[in-house]
Amino acid sequence: FCPICTLPIPLPINVHSVFNVCCMKRICHGCNVAAKKSGLFDCPFCRTHIPKNGADGLAMVQTRLEKKDPEAINFLGAEYYYASLGMRKDIRKAVELWSEAAKLGSIEALCHLGVAYYE
Repeated sequence: FCPICTLPIPLPINVHSVFNVCCMKRICHGCNVAAKKSGLFDCPFCRTHIPKNGADGLAMVQTRLEKKDPEAINFLGAEYYYASLGMRKDIRKAVELWSEAAKLGSIEALCHLGVAYYE
């Protein structure tokens, strides 16, 4: 569900929404477009500046990691698993991060762990 309009985001979620690393929220394209039309070019949910490159995005994720945010830990695990944002693929590190996020209550991390063990 979109945290702004509370409508369900259609599947596949990655196609119909955008993920913001500043607040770890997935916003539907409708809310994202509406925010840009109204002149808001920052994050529509938390109003912080959207990072321009991967290094700035990772810095935002790192600050959330220090606070033990399960969504940030899950996100970083996915970055290691899929080797995105300029990171090397490290499945062992991804599984460690997903295990930690699952212990902190992330259901999405449990799903990622299941897929990783299946593969």
